Amino acid sequence: MLLFIKMNLRWLTAGFVLTFASAFGQTWFISLFAGAIKAEHGLTDGGWGSLYTAATLCSAGLLFWRGSAADTVRLSRLAPIMAFVFALSCVGMAVAQSVWFLGISLFLLRFCGQGMFSHIAMTAMGRWFEATRGRAVSIANLGHPAGEVVIPIIAVLLIAAIGWRPTWLAVAIILSIAIAPLLWLLLRDDRSPRGHADAMLIPGLMGRQWRRRDAVRHWLLPALLPILLTPGFIGTVVFFHQVHIAEVKGWTLVQMAPGYSAFAVTTVASAFAAGWAADRFGPQRLLTLLLLPMGIGVALIAPSEQVVAWYVALGVIGITQGMASALWGVLLPVVYGTRHLGSIRSLATTIMVISTAIGPGITGVLIDQGFDFPTQSLFMGLWCVLLAGVCFLIDRRLTRELAL
Repeated sequence: MLLFIKMNLRWLTAGFVLTFASAFGQTWFISLFAGAIKAEHGLTDGGWGSLYTAATLCSAGLLFWRGSAADTVRLSRLAPIMAFVFALSCVGMAVAQSVWFLGISLFLLRFCGQGMFSHIAMTAMGRWFEATRGRAVSIANLGHPAGEVVIPIIAVLLIAAIGWRPTWLAVAIILSIAIAPLLWLLLRDDRSPRGHADAMLIPGLMGRQWRRRDAVRHWLLPALLPILLTPGFIGTVVFFHQVHIAEVKGWTLVQMAPGYSAFAVTTVASAFAAGWAADRFGPQRLLTLLLLPMGIGVALIAPSEQVVAWYVALGVIGITQGMASALWGVLLPVVYGTRHLGSIRSLATTIMVISTAIGPGITGVLIDQGFDFPTQSLFMGLWCVLLAGVCFLIDRRLTRELAL
């Protein structure tokens, strides 16, 4: 592994930087500013949640439309351009005086952060690596947990020291004068596992280079739809409703904080394990196991009385999140080839972004109707177990087709 990292350090670093910097557009980072934003703009919880959902859904639509740019625009140009747009959206968050301007800034923030930065990183790993694709995806994805560990502490300190608006300006400066030039330096020369001429010629299922329209008509992508939606949906709502969970259980957020460390550790460990297993046994073999840890983890929230159960729940949920980050980065190029990988990945990423948008809204309405989140978590756990059975059937059929 160390030799692999040393030989490919430049390319792996590019993927890591992209996933790390995507933190500035993720739900958990934006939520750090939620109280100040609501107070500044006179928004209720419902108004803020609705604005967030609308902005995220619009970003998903734009990602579906323009995500194929990763196939047609050199990444050395695309990634820095996205970094500058990302920085512009942070400036918008800092200076917005109206809800409309705030919504536009939030839309661009979500499109660049949660959408394009992660999309470019995984498209690059899928295209640049073949035999070691699983390991490359796992290493690049380390940027996500690294950001979750490092950035919240710094952000909270900055907000306390200089205020929330200047903190957004600081993020914009980091993106424009550090991240954008670094990405250009790392990506200015292309890479291929077999030389530049073959960079997009690794075929997929049936020896074809699949286009997005062909993938949609094939049985696999519709079958994978609920599996693509579930990890993002459940992972988002668990964190989004942590204040509600604390109130129901009688815990405090300070007591619950170590759960983030448990989540980060298991996410990293399972991502590496899943990357190795995908390279060794085939990515489709991970499908059956993918949702079982998340189902067990989210169901643990319901009966738990001691806060230590929260740590266990997040740790087990992290196993699925780590597996998912490795699985999709490896499975999609294996099945669909690499020529149109950006286009197909944009569809898959759009589906995942949509799941993070609709989750808080649906579960929030259910809470308002008297179904607290711990009660909902039991049904989410059952849903994951049922989907595991579907994944087993998908695995068997896809394995047969890949062998042809």
